[in-house]
Amino acid sequence: MTAPAVARPDVVRAVARGRRRRDSRRRAVILTLAVLVVAGFVVTLMAGQTFYPLRDVVRVVLGEHVPGASFTVGRLRLPRAVLAVIAGFSFGLSGVTFQTMLRNPLASPDIIGISWAASAAAAIAIVSLSLGGLQVSALAVVSTLAVALLVYTLAFRDGVVGTRLILIGIGIAAILESITSYVLSRAAEWDLQEALRWLTGSLNGTTWEQVVPVLVALAVFTPVLLSQARDLSAMRFGDDTAAALGVRVERTRITVIVAAVGLIAFATSAAGPIAFVAFLSGPIAARLVGTDGSMLVPAGLVGALLVLVADFTGQFAFDLRYPVGVVTGVLGAPYLVYLIVRTHRAGGSL
Repeated sequence: MTAPAVARPDVVRAVARGRRRRDSRRRAVILTLAVLVVAGFVVTLMAGQTFYPLRDVVRVVLGEHVPGASFTVGRLRLPRAVLAVIAGFSFGLSGVTFQTMLRNPLASPDIIGISWAASAAAAIAIVSLSLGGLQVSALAVVSTLAVALLVYTLAFRDGVVGTRLILIGIGIAAILESITSYVLSRAAEWDLQEALRWLTGSLNGTTWEQVVPVLVALAVFTPVLLSQARDLSAMRFGDDTAAALGVRVERTRITVIVAAVGLIAFATSAAGPIAFVAFLSGPIAARLVGTDGSMLVPAGLVGALLVLVADFTGQFAFDLRYPVGVVTGVLGAPYLVYLIVRTHRAGGSL
C-alpha cells in the first residue's frame, strides 16, 4: 500500500495566503460598495433644482423643521431615495439568486417572465379595471407570485433543469408581453400615459405608502436568502454535487425561489419593472469580488447603486428628464447583446 499524500507546508501556506487575499479583497469591495451607496444616497438628498447643504439634510432626516428643505427633502427626495436603495437591493439580490441557482447569466427575472407578470397585471389594472395606487401594487404582487409558481410547475419534471425553466420563462414572458401590448393598444390617452409610466420603471412621485411594503418584504426575505447562501453557492456546481455536499436541493431551490420572487414582486409593485438591474447586478458583482463565496450582498449593493445613479442621471444629466428604467435599459441592452455574442463565439449555450 502506498502512503497517503501529505500536503507540503509551503503549498498549505500559499493556499492560506491566497484565501486571505481573496477574503480581504471581498471585504474591501463590499465596504467600498456600501460607502458608495451611502454617498449616492446623500447626494440625491442634497442635489437637485435646489441645493441643500448636508447640515440641513441631516436636520430634516432627524425630524427638525427646516424651511423649504422639510418639504423638498423630507417629502419629495427622501422617500424617492429610500425606494431607489431598497428596490435596487431587492432586484440585485433576487437576480443573482436566480443566476446562481440556475447556473446561467440569463436566468434573471427580467428574462424569464417574472417581471413581465407584474407589468401585465399593472396594465390590466390601470387600463381595464381603472384601479390605482396600492390596488395596482397588490395585483402586481399576486400576479408575480402566481406566474412564478406556473413557470416552476411547468419546468418541474423529476426536478428542475435550469435550461428548461429559462425557456419556459421566456415563452411565458412573450405571452405576457403580447397581453400587455394588446391592453395598451385599447387604452384611453390618460390611462395609457399612467400605464406607460408604471411599465417603464419610475421613481417619480414616490410616497412612503409605496416604500413601507418594500421595506417589510426586504426585512422578511433577505434573511431567508442569506441563511441559504452556503447551499445556494454549492448549487453552482450542479445538483448532484450539491446533494453530495449535503444540500437538500429541492428544498433549497423552493425556499430561495419564494424569497427571490417575493423581493421582485414587492419592488416591482412600488417602482415598476426597472429594466436590467436584476440582470446586471450579479455579473458586475462577480467582476468586482471574484466568484468565490456568496454573491448575494455584493449584488444587492450593486443593484442599489445602479438604481441610485441611474435615477439621478435621468433627472439631471440631460435636457429632458427620463425615468430610471430608461437609463438602466440603455445600460443593460448592450450587455445582453454582448453576453449572447460572447457565449456564441465561445461555442457555449445559454
